[in-house]
Amino acid sequence: NEYKSYLSFRMESIRAVFQGDGQDDSLIDGGDNYCNMSWEHRLYAFGACCVIGIFLSVFATIELWLTQYTAFALLYSLGTIVAIAGTCFLRGPLSQVKKMFDKDRLISTIVLLVSIVLTIVCGAVLKIAILALLCVILQSLAFIWYTLSYIPGARTAVKSCFSGLTGVNCPC
Repeated sequence: NEYKSYLSFRMESIRAVFQGDGQDDSLIDGGDNYCNMSWEHRLYAFGACCVIGIFLSVFATIELWLTQYTAFALLYSLGTIVAIAGTCFLRGPLSQVKKMFDKDRLISTIVLLVSIVLTIVCGAVLKIAILALLCVILQSLAFIWYTLSYIPGARTAVKSCFSGLTGVNCPC
């Protein structure tokens, strides 16, 4: 029973982080109420999307080694899209899209979306492996930077580490 109350407290703590400043404009809890999932089930769905996204990216890497560039580009990009889509379970689709285009993460969102498109174009349309690989690297870095924008102080910490290791101030 003590464990259940602790778990409940942790779930509420996580929920508070994703709901942010008290304004809940998500479709999950808002007027449209598109699903009746509990907070716990939304966390499971989010986790499942992240795991599926990782598996798709791993399978994409296997396709790269098999020189299947179209499959590589499509699977890797799909993995990133599924992982991002999982966050809609936490905030709701409308709220998530609004947060993606906040001024704090606008550039990283645009870079991420453009790199996804470029990965698909370079791998599936142009079939130029080295360009597709460069786009995947850009996509991965953009996804990490985008993800860090949701963790308070994470970007500042990464910039400080980068500056400390290289002696160069990070311009981003």
